[in-house]
Amino acid sequence: MQDKSKLLVLAIIALLFSGLFIGLGLTADNYQYFLSRRVPKVLAMIIAGIAIGQSALAFQTITNNRILTPSIMGFDALYMFTQVLVVVVFGAFSSFALNAYYNFSLSVIVMMAFSLLLFSFYFKSAKQNLMVLLLLGVILGQLFGSVSSFLIMLMDPNDFDSVQAAMFASFNNVNVELVYLCTPLLLLVSYLLFRMNRVLDVFWLDKDNATSLGIDVKRVTLTVLVLSAMLIAISTALVGPIMFFGLLVTNLAREMFRSYQHKVLLFAVSLLSVSSLLAGQWIVENLFAFSTTLSVVINFIGGIYFLSMLLRNKIV
Repeated sequence: MQDKSKLLVLAIIALLFSGLFIGLGLTADNYQYFLSRRVPKVLAMIIAGIAIGQSALAFQTITNNRILTPSIMGFDALYMFTQVLVVVVFGAFSSFALNAYYNFSLSVIVMMAFSLLLFSFYFKSAKQNLMVLLLLGVILGQLFGSVSSFLIMLMDPNDFDSVQAAMFASFNNVNVELVYLCTPLLLLVSYLLFRMNRVLDVFWLDKDNATSLGIDVKRVTLTVLVLSAMLIAISTALVGPIMFFGLLVTNLAREMFRSYQHKVLLFAVSLLSVSSLLAGQWIVENLFAFSTTLSVVINFIGGIYFLSMLLRNKIV
């Protein structure tokens, strides 16, 4: 099957389950209430799926490694640490905690500052070893997670309630204000990544070959990592952290399409992410009757897939 046919199939699956989510059970009496609840939920899953898939794909390309995602750099842990710190410093009833726009803007600023600080420090060194950067990201991620856990233990129960909602992935408690804020931001970041598709194609040849072909590796790496940080902030703010989802959909998209062209892979991973989230959540709600959550299923399948990749030595 050709790439266009595969993309069309994924798009049909996404549209089908979007229609099921929005239209199933609507009547003339309840359509206003149901649409006000279902449309933002579907939009949130679409936005989160695109953000997670594109950030993981771009990150794996610039690191030239198929088991790495932005989560390993500590971005998810940093977002959670920011949420905890906002409650500790400003209080659970402050504008930074209650106002979705203030909270999201502050989280994005912190994550961008972290990216710039980390990578500017890294690029100042004479020997630029990407594995050192990744190791530093793992250590900082563990540090952020440990400090967050410590602060949560000291919290008042009322403050903990305001933080708990952001700690776990949830597709049922979507903030409508954030959906409309993240939509234009996602479109902008996706456009910027798509404009770089030819440069990302060259990055698959490794850093030395990219440099010899005239690519400014330092600038492109920094740009992609900052854009990935923004995408992770979008997805985590909307649905919470999902550890293995980016790893899963990115590698499945590469195996399905067998293409090196990012103009194809960016669309492929976006459609695969969206169709997977919509189909999985619909199955969890209607067939399993909420007996489990989609994030648990994703992490279970993703963990097994991660181990299988290690066993098959599919690291690069």
